[in-house]
Amino acid sequence: MTAIARFGAISLDSRDPRRLGQFYRALLDFEIRYESEELVVLRGDGVTLTIEHVADHQPPDWPGNQVPKQMHLDLFVTDLDTAERAAITVGALKPASQPCPDRWRVLLDPSGHPFCLTVMTSGGE
Repeated sequence: MTAIARFGAISLDSRDPRRLGQFYRALLDFEIRYESEELVVLRGDGVTLTIEHVADHQPPDWPGNQVPKQMHLDLFVTDLDTAERAAITVGALKPASQPCPDRWRVLLDPSGHPFCLTVMTSGGE
């Protein structure tokens, strides 16, 4: 089968793209390829992450559902505790609700998007 499209980027909405771009640059060691008040483009590990300005962006209220999450990132780490501390140091927040803290940690980026730190098992889970 021939592809209809080619994967381009993961895009996140934010009231403050520059702040969120700096957070993900520090968290993932991605390179900032473009930066303006309206758009930040980061690239690393074969992935492009864009952050787009949305003036009325409402962060998800995870784990609630008043404003549901639209997506989240799973980020593989070698040590949960070390990665959690480092992510918080660069601006992540840790919500009280942690569904499975021995397998993954849910954190929130500076715009309120949830993301998970998880240790990848040998089976790729």
